[in-house]
Amino acid sequence: MELKENERIDDLEYKGLKIIQNREGFCFGVDSVLLSDYAKKIKKNAKVIDIGTGTGIISLLLCKKTELSKIYGIEVQEDVAEMASRSAKLNNLQDKFEIINTNIKDILNFLEPHKYDVIVTNPPYKKVNTGVKSLDKKQLISRHEVECTLEDVIEKSSILLKDLGEFYMVHRAERLVDIMCLLRKYKMEPKDIRFVHSKINEKPSLILVRAVRGAKEFLKIDVPLVIYKEDGEYTEEILQIYDKKK
Repeated sequence: MELKENERIDDLEYKGLKIIQNREGFCFGVDSVLLSDYAKKIKKNAKVIDIGTGTGIISLLLCKKTELSKIYGIEVQEDVAEMASRSAKLNNLQDKFEIINTNIKDILNFLEPHKYDVIVTNPPYKKVNTGVKSLDKKQLISRHEVECTLEDVIEKSSILLKDLGEFYMVHRAERLVDIMCLLRKYKMEPKDIRFVHSKINEKPSLILVRAVRGAKEFLKIDVPLVIYKEDGEYTEEILQIYDKKK
């Protein structure tokens, strides 16, 4: 496959998957990999939406980790969406993984409400005018709520999901209160939370959240997920997630 300037093909080392990334753009991190593992219990033949798909990492992994029937990757940046579409073709997944280049705020122009079983999302973590802003526009859009807010993502997810449809999200731990309040506001009941720690004695940096549209109240706090051992090596669970445990 012909690559554009500053692009490379990375081997995901999972069931032959490869992904196209731009060296000067926003490349996927451990958070996307963790979310794909968290959502791997997606039921057979599920129709799935990946909000803010970026390079398509979560969708690509879910195509191999689950038996979903179709996943729609929503991406606002035209060049990033086009790159994700080429990654789908690179892996012969173009019939299963479809890119929609639009803002999530306009998604109802493309997808019907209450027709989808699962939504996964790794949205921008930072509110506008908070944190250190990148000078690069692509990274700014990926990291800050420039094109859409957390509320936009949760509101549209509630509209798109079927009753009892599942919502999976990875986000920064400090946004937990915002997430819980917005989920309840839009009738998405939080069911599971898992805190992610870099090391066992450090405070959590990320959270994994599962909510269900229209479900009854009951929240389970899962055991923490720790990324690194004290010696800096990956923990056994992370090695399993990356499919590197022998």
